[in-house]
Amino acid sequence: MVKTPADKWKNMITKYKKQCQSILKLSNSIRYVGIINVYGRTLTGIINPNLKPLLKSEHLKNEFFIVSTLMSLRKDTSVTFGKLEHVILQHQKVILVILNKNNITYYVSINKKEKGVEKIISLIKKII
Repeated sequence: MVKTPADKWKNMITKYKKQCQSILKLSNSIRYVGIINVYGRTLTGIINPNLKPLLKSEHLKNEFFIVSTLMSLRKDTSVTFGKLEHVILQHQKVILVILNKNNITYYVSINKKEKGVEKIISLIKKII
């Protein structure tokens, strides 16, 4: 049986949801895991059920647009610098880890108090 584009899309989203769930299980310090496309649109995302979101919907859309733009612009320098491994943005309340694979961006929010961020990043890379 030949898969339709709708079937392929559904399978892809299911795969991304499972990846988000696996990443969220890595640490109780992970607040949010989202996957966005090159246009900043959310493909899927999961927030830690025990936590309250820090951003409202409109702010989150803007954040994802900024991140997708950053990732798109970084592609031009990959020839010079090499492939981008990950980006870490440290804020007063959270650490944001941004990873990119096959034009898909993984956006992970981690509590600032987490001491093992590098270990979490290496585990995320194994999942994606």
